[in-house]
Amino acid sequence: MAEGVRLNKALADAGVCSRRRADELVFAGRVRVNGTVADSPALRVAPGDRVELDGRPVQLKASEEKVCWLMLNKPVQVVSTASDPEGRETVLDLVPDPWRRRRLFPVGRLDYFSEGLILLSDDGELAHRLTHPRWHLSKVYHVLVRPEDGEDSVPAALSLMRRGMTLAEGEKLAPVEVRVLPSKSSRGILLEMVLHQGLNRQIRRMCRDVGFTVLRLRRVKEGPLELGSLAPGRVRPLSDLEVAALRRAVGLENPERDAEGRRGYFFGRR
Repeated sequence: MAEGVRLNKALADAGVCSRRRADELVFAGRVRVNGTVADSPALRVAPGDRVELDGRPVQLKASEEKVCWLMLNKPVQVVSTASDPEGRETVLDLVPDPWRRRRLFPVGRLDYFSEGLILLSDDGELAHRLTHPRWHLSKVYHVLVRPEDGEDSVPAALSLMRRGMTLAEGEKLAPVEVRVLPSKSSRGILLEMVLHQGLNRQIRRMCRDVGFTVLRLRRVKEGPLELGSLAPGRVRPLSDLEVAALRRAVGLENPERDAEGRRGYFFGRR
């Protein structure tokens, strides 16, 4: 068996980016290994190799450090990226010590005005599976909407969503599980929607096309994980059992690795 790990995995495990994004960086000629531009994300690297991204060193440091998985209840008006060129608050700004010192990245996204469950990690292998189209886990949302054509329009709109609709932009959607939930709100109707796709702003675009105005959009479940009573803006670590459940959900057959720890790859300090 070849020694070391694939270059794209090493970059992902470092928290630099997802494995898919690492492939793009390699093919763009932005990654060097031992002074030579890498020509394949499958190139194997090991501790002691010199890896650079855009001239910045990535030190492959042997470290038996347990990977980190956090759940955040993202508030509205927080961006789900590691940094923001407009200077807005990011999900990583909400991470307290001692996790703040880790090289975490958001796994998936919630848009600026959406809230709820989002995962943060430095585990590139599992994050890659969770964000890959092949392994889309179902996600459950509670969506407060105002039907612009009145409540009589709701049954037909929900029926369309359940059949699988085509967005105004031409994208064909898979059927969505949707039902009306009891609600004390007098502002609108509360829907529970279960999505098995990951299109950008899918719920908001669906609601737009059936004449619903979205008043609140909150993710409450992802795969086997539930948001529960976690308060907005607060973070909690996932238990070993929760991480193992995530690994099983995306076809990774060795859940014990997350409990026992594994080698980590980190940016070297400049």
